[in-house]
Amino acid sequence: MAVAASPGGAGASGWTWRPVARDALLARAFHSCTELRGQFYLVGGILAGGAREPSSDTVVFDPAAGQAVQVGVCGGLRRSHHDSVPVGGRWLCVVGGWDGSRRVATVAALDTDRGVWEAWTAAPGNCPPAGLSSHTCTRLSDRELRVAGREGGTRTQRRYGSIYTLRLDPSARTYCYKEEGCHTVSRSGHCAALLQTPGPHAGHQLLLFGGCDSGEPEVAGHWSHGKIKEEPPVAPRLVEQLGRLVSSGQGSQQGPRGLRHHSCSVVGPFAVLFGGETLTRARDTICNDLYIYDTRKSPSLWFHFPCADHGLKRVGHRTCLWNDQLYLVGGFGEDGRTASPQVCILDLFI
Repeated sequence: MAVAASPGGAGASGWTWRPVARDALLARAFHSCTELRGQFYLVGGILAGGAREPSSDTVVFDPAAGQAVQVGVCGGLRRSHHDSVPVGGRWLCVVGGWDGSRRVATVAALDTDRGVWEAWTAAPGNCPPAGLSSHTCTRLSDRELRVAGREGGTRTQRRYGSIYTLRLDPSARTYCYKEEGCHTVSRSGHCAALLQTPGPHAGHQLLLFGGCDSGEPEVAGHWSHGKIKEEPPVAPRLVEQLGRLVSSGQGSQQGPRGLRHHSCSVVGPFAVLFGGETLTRARDTICNDLYIYDTRKSPSLWFHFPCADHGLKRVGHRTCLWNDQLYLVGGFGEDGRTASPQVCILDLFI
């Protein structure tokens, strides 16, 4: 197993993804992977490079047991390039994506209590996007999500990115989109991170990374102190290890340019980005680099930790934080066509 050393760390510290499980059911890319009640729910995705038809299956991975099972749910959802969030500790809400024939902006929810997919209905006043894929959907509360990304297909999409507030009513099974007045750079295949702002009266901001040529993060929402009540997962050991890793590296205000279809997880004050596809090279476009965005001080700094192990190249994968560990699930490997059946954990050597 190759270990990536930090530049300037002279091999004193490093990281790798350590395999902890392997199952053909997990081999997919451009899926969603969402933690709900200590289980990872994998929905849809593309099973092999070049396939236009997304998978309609739902797989549950139990990280404690290291086992995956296919869920026999009624009315399977065919989706890829979508996003999903947990709601009410019960529903897995899937927003937008490609259904095999078009980009949709609808909301479907897996009721994990009943094992049934529900097509939620649009409430009066709903102003939906023209169609969403490779967008982001960030949970602000059980009733409010923030959707960011480019609308429509390649022929119809706007030259800028749109931001929508998506309000949910789980008891009525309804949703309602409202377009925000602000726009972003046109992005696709980006990631979003809801991070606390530094200072004594910390608020929150939603930052978008990648999905376009720029290396600059972009603010897609700002909330003052106390407005967002969400309790992020606690990961004290991983936060401490990431802090020690970045202290061995050299920070920069310039982030990765032209990165898309990478993964992103918020771990305390850090956004941890991995892999993806770079738009800056014509060949060897799939990456295996680890980027850490450190918000503890202003200005926030990027730390880049490259990797020599080509077996760790991933695109269209997901990362999930659970029980003080960061998990890597699925994605296509170096050839951009073969889906990884592995689940790995981020190991840091400091």
